[in-house]
Amino acid sequence: MDTSLNRHTSRVQKIIFTSAALVVVVAGMRAAQDILIPFLLAIFIATISNPLVSFLHRKHIPRGFSIFSIFLLMIAFGYWIISLLGTSLNKFSNNFPQYQVLLKKYAEGFFSFLQEKGISVSGQVILEQFDPGSVMSLTSGILAGLGNILTNALLIILMVVFMLMEATIFKEKIMKIFGGADERVKQIASFTNTAKRYMLIKTAISFATGSIATIWLLILDVNYPFLWGFLTFLLNYIPTIGSNIAAIPPVLMALIQYDLFMMFIVGFGYLVINNALGSFLEPRIMGHGMGLSTLVVFVSLIFWGWMFGPIGMILCVPITTIIKIAFANTEGAQWVSALLEAPVRSYYRKKL
Repeated sequence: MDTSLNRHTSRVQKIIFTSAALVVVVAGMRAAQDILIPFLLAIFIATISNPLVSFLHRKHIPRGFSIFSIFLLMIAFGYWIISLLGTSLNKFSNNFPQYQVLLKKYAEGFFSFLQEKGISVSGQVILEQFDPGSVMSLTSGILAGLGNILTNALLIILMVVFMLMEATIFKEKIMKIFGGADERVKQIASFTNTAKRYMLIKTAISFATGSIATIWLLILDVNYPFLWGFLTFLLNYIPTIGSNIAAIPPVLMALIQYDLFMMFIVGFGYLVINNALGSFLEPRIMGHGMGLSTLVVFVSLIFWGWMFGPIGMILCVPITTIIKIAFANTEGAQWVSALLEAPVRSYYRKKL
């Protein structure tokens, strides 16, 4: 009886201590986000850059020169993005208050139309809860947040360079950490390859989505096409809802600039692009993805978005997968990893 009671007490104490430790860790990460966000972004860039460095190295180009080439490429890309989007971002920021007023007028007119048709709605209450101008505010906030990240551009680029330089000895370090335990080394190597593949495919799909959206907006002559295309590229990294959120600002811009018909045309274009690339092409290339359930992905999106902002939302899947693997290798905590695991659907069973 006493033994059973002691076990129960020990288990409760373990849960309390673990919960307290998690609270401390989360609070610490939240407080250190100014340091962690550039670090996470550097890991992301290094992960998608390393295959290019390896490719150049296989072509008998020295690794140091390959990394230097990536360094120059990142600086050139950053300069091109700033020069391309700088003017559009300034114009959008200056006209932002005017856009909010126009959207509110459109919304009020829509509610007046409904009342004329005998549909009773409290437009003021709905506007307070679902102000269409708040979508533009969210867009402005995301772009401002990314602008703040760019202030650490040199630090991020230097971290990427150092990570690429040490990428070749990463496996040796892992073997030293786990004392040559083959199973764990294989598991971490498998995760690293899966994460690399996930990020590369996600980057390619996001780039294609943003490029096609930009071309579509250029054809329709909607204001700030490159700004909306770049936003589409970034938000497409966010699972489940990112591509849908990216469609809202250009759709509203089409309404402000033209009329309802053009708004629906722009929205239809985004619907086709998102379904063709995001819902059809990406799952077939990605396969089983990172092995997380849909609910876990959505919850991690909210949590890491709260923790690290836009960068947390973009990297929520790889971060959560790392946590899943950590629990899988912790004695007594494998059940947490099992909860995070996605069920293998029939489509993937056929593939396997």
